[in-house]
Amino acid sequence: MDPTLQDLIERIGSEHVERRLKVEVEHEAQLFGQGLIIFNLENWYAAPWIVRTALKLTGLYGRARRNADHVVVKQHSVAFANLPPAFDNFTILHISDLHADISVGAMRHLVSVVGGLQYDICVLTGDYRGKTYGPFEKSLEIIDELQAQLKGPVYGVLGNHDSIRMAPSMEAMGICMLFNECEPIVRDGQRIFLAGVDDPHFYRADDIEKAASQIPSDAFSILLAHTPEVYDRAMSARFDLMLCGHTHGGQLCLTGGFPIKLEAALPRFMGAGPWRHGAMVGYTSVGAGTSLLPVRLNCPPEITLHTLRDGQQLYLWSLKRLSSVKPSLLMGVRDFRAPCGRCQLYL
Repeated sequence: MDPTLQDLIERIGSEHVERRLKVEVEHEAQLFGQGLIIFNLENWYAAPWIVRTALKLTGLYGRARRNADHVVVKQHSVAFANLPPAFDNFTILHISDLHADISVGAMRHLVSVVGGLQYDICVLTGDYRGKTYGPFEKSLEIIDELQAQLKGPVYGVLGNHDSIRMAPSMEAMGICMLFNECEPIVRDGQRIFLAGVDDPHFYRADDIEKAASQIPSDAFSILLAHTPEVYDRAMSARFDLMLCGHTHGGQLCLTGGFPIKLEAALPRFMGAGPWRHGAMVGYTSVGAGTSLLPVRLNCPPEITLHTLRDGQQLYLWSLKRLSSVKPSLLMGVRDFRAPCGRCQLYL
């Protein structure tokens, strides 16, 4: 057992750590031994060459390379009926799928951008390493450079590309890594809860019920998961907001951003951007980095600023605004509503 994992073992238990390490070892044995995972594109040795060749033959390689290096900042605002008033305008910087050692150009741009952003906390939703196996030291070096530019508390979860052996180094950088755990966030005496689960996609190491077990039933809660594939269980656990990544939005998309492949078992509308499942709001980041090769088409890399709004306050504000409008101007206006958080409050 890696001695650097001892603190993590004491916190989350030896069973979790040993089970994940066992899967990591078996995964590498399959890749380098029997070679059984040929149909998983990201683990297929020839895949980068095939993708690069196809893009060059179509004349799109140069454009795809440039696209991959330019990370855009997206804004996403969402209101919730049960958000504590102290958290109105609370902003979360969401960064996902760095694949740092592959996406070097994007990482340079990202480091130059994040220092000028305003937010309250930062969350990282996994896939820090380029490949699903092998060395991760270069990725950790780049993440350390990024972490130095981040403000406020930083929380993270692991993805299917990540080794649990990366966690101690990331925590030493000041990143609070969540393994089926939750943390309260306090503001002006009021609380919300942030939970995070280990990778649900490949390692199946997530335990959403455990992560939610310490959260009061009436509390506002956010779930970090690498992939949106656990959306149904997250809703059943009564999370209000789920932040995730993994899909890359398809990375290489057709015109209009239509993904050719998402590498995830989920409804396609959950593959990128905001979505809703029952009373839960979700957001799937297309990621800041890339897998296989640093290329993107019709799907720019992103980081996202999520601003939480107090739905009750917005509702009162909208009533006040409507009361100042002449009745004649409201004639013919029917069912003007904007969806808002748990309880299906509409503005």
